[in-house]
Formats: sequence, C-alpha cells, structure tokens
Amino acid sequence: MDPKKIGLFVVIVFVLYLIITDPAKAADYVQIGFEGISSAAQSIGDFMTWVANGGGN
Repeated sequence: MDPKKIGLFVVIVFVLYLIITDPAKAADYVQIGFEGISSAAQSIGDFMTWVANGGGN
C-alpha cells in the first residue's frame, strides 16, 4: 500500500476520533484554522494593493 494513503488514513481516523471524543475542541481547531486562512488572505490582499499602488510607502 502507498505510504501517502496510509498517512491520509491515519489523519482521517485521528480527525474522526477527535470529533467524536471532544467536539468542542474540534470546533476550536476549525475556528483557529479559518482565522489563519483569513489572516493569510488579508495579508496577500494588502500586499497586492501595495504592489498595485507602485510599492511606495
């Protein structure tokens, strides 16, 4: 069996275990993940605005 498939299976089992045993903590992890993605998107948007404005101060 492919090592990538084994790793993916282990991650999926862990995520399901976490959701089943402690849904509140799983929700916190999801919220943290979305906040990180949102922050990264905001930073990229700020950078692109800076570039579009000529890269000046």
